[in-house]
Amino acid sequence: MQSFPSPRQASLATGVRLAVYEQGAGLPVVLCHGFPELAFSWRYQLPALAENGFRAIAPDMRGFGASDVPKEVEQYTLTVLCGDLVALLDALELERAIFVGHDWGGFVAWAMPVLYPERCAGIVGVCTPYVPFPDYNRILPLVGGDPHRFYVAWFQRGGEPERHLDPRARRVFEQLLRVTGDPGESIRRRTRADGTIDLNPFLALDSLGGDRPLLVTQAELDVYVRAFERSGFFGGISWYRNIDRNRVEHPGIGVDVLDLPCLQICAEWDVAIPPSMADPMRETCADLELHVIPRAGHWVQQEYPVQVNVLMLDWLARRFS
Repeated sequence: MQSFPSPRQASLATGVRLAVYEQGAGLPVVLCHGFPELAFSWRYQLPALAENGFRAIAPDMRGFGASDVPKEVEQYTLTVLCGDLVALLDALELERAIFVGHDWGGFVAWAMPVLYPERCAGIVGVCTPYVPFPDYNRILPLVGGDPHRFYVAWFQRGGEPERHLDPRARRVFEQLLRVTGDPGESIRRRTRADGTIDLNPFLALDSLGGDRPLLVTQAELDVYVRAFERSGFFGGISWYRNIDRNRVEHPGIGVDVLDLPCLQICAEWDVAIPPSMADPMRETCADLELHVIPRAGHWVQQEYPVQVNVLMLDWLARRFS
């Protein structure tokens, strides 16, 4: 299993403790994971950053892993999550950092230069581009208006997703963490006779992975399983339950022009966040580099770590050396 540092518990001014994993010294790079993930998802990036003169910092984000899991949904707004990152910099006595975000962590990372520009040196989006918050009501017609067929809508049903997922943590990760297959086949498998698409993999766990191999070892899989068996899924799901509030409170995110160095790494076969979603960034990011990793899926930093590391380290060396 890829070596990973032991965590330190950082008590933040926002009232939570985050488990923080660090390697290296130099310009700080804070890596923000998404759902359902952990700081462990960056296990290939931390040593690469450290070996190239950077201080790599990966927290288990609020609600995940060994970090605190507040019990109120309103404790997972974008305001709160970005506040955690600022408080983490303060706790580590750091003025600024480069923020890297994947999946939901990408929304948090891209929000940082809008809300706290003075604390940001640069931003790296992995799969998740700089765009406004999604409105799941606009996507609901794609699944015939049935919230059970679109995971973001299903997540709004308080308690129901947790009751389904908490006892099935091992099954979740056995099925999700698979080598990427042909996205066309995935879409065909989820398309019903009426032309609508089933967009809720969490209710289709028995048929999701198919015969594709795992992209993690059994020991790595166990890290995820143990973490979510301990924490449950409430914390991560609560990030989704604040989407409407985030959009209302922060209408400038995805719209305001960013003028700091930005790198966007897309995955060609990411069905959830296809590379085309990053096209508007050419107008909203004044200093942008955009790359697409061929044949890569949503878990690109784990499936194609060498390619992700090369792109990120090359950009960092040119822009921050």
